[in-house]
Amino acid sequence: MYKWKDTMKLDPQQTADALPYPLLAQEIELLLGDTSVVVPQRLVQRLSDQSSLFVMPASDAKLAITKLITWVADNPSRGLPAIQGEVMVFDVRDGRCLYLLDGPTVTAHRTAAVSLLAAQKLAPNPSGKLLLVGAGVQARAHLHAFVHGLGVKDVVVASRTRASAQLLVDEVLAMGLRAEIAESADEALADCSLVVTATSAQEVALRARPRDDAFVSAIGAFTPTMVEWAPDVCTYMAQHGRVFVDTRDADHEAGDLLQAGLDVTKFPSLQALVRGEVAGACPQNGPVFFKSCGWAGWDLAAARCVVQLPATYCLEPSESLRPIPTA
Repeated sequence: MYKWKDTMKLDPQQTADALPYPLLAQEIELLLGDTSVVVPQRLVQRLSDQSSLFVMPASDAKLAITKLITWVADNPSRGLPAIQGEVMVFDVRDGRCLYLLDGPTVTAHRTAAVSLLAAQKLAPNPSGKLLLVGAGVQARAHLHAFVHGLGVKDVVVASRTRASAQLLVDEVLAMGLRAEIAESADEALADCSLVVTATSAQEVALRARPRDDAFVSAIGAFTPTMVEWAPDVCTYMAQHGRVFVDTRDADHEAGDLLQAGLDVTKFPSLQALVRGEVAGACPQNGPVFFKSCGWAGWDLAAARCVVQLPATYCLEPSESLRPIPTA
């Protein structure tokens, strides 16, 4: 970490340390009830068939942020992260740039924390096994979020490559938990009540139906052309279970649901759930499918966590940036 004028830059590890998953999930819930929050539609500049530039601003009564990142799907084959960039955090009162946060780390943590919050409120059986479909950055983030936020103790990993699955399994075992590799993600669905799909979403990865007591967080397909779940499975869950989206931006971004021909506008958002406009966990209502596409509000919640850090860790927040009281 280094200080440049009045700005503090946090490296990836420092950014991660500042964003513990349970705390970040709590801050996301508080943000969804904060009427001062303003989040314009994000700008997505397509760079190629495999890459895009994202500009994502958001603000509340005390902070303003802009996340500026690139996403390049095939970067891992180059030895580079798929997501690169930073989150800039500003003081609304005087316009100072207070922090530069590592963009990929913020993205991983806030996405997993959103899934954690949704699972806390919606999962019919949160004490069962966790199936991770994919073994990359997002799968790892969700592993830690669900372990620390839900107390998960059994993990199953399904990945296109056995080597990447084994690396994640080894990490789980090193945490003192139980873990195994699934030869088939579809077959593993029968044993798991918690499911996170975090694939590259270039093609359908799951064609089987989840259990009736399953909670699914589908995060890989965040554009209309991306897909992880077969259309007929999405249709089944819409008809025989419950479907939620992270925000109304998913109405035009939720690839899995859109490619199934479903009217996404009819599915309630996480904000509606938090505000009590729709009911939460209800085991007799079948599987829960939570579609997450991303939103700058989640990055703002991460910034709100960072400004509450003690002075011994980074810059002491100004008086105007003290945590926003909630009724």
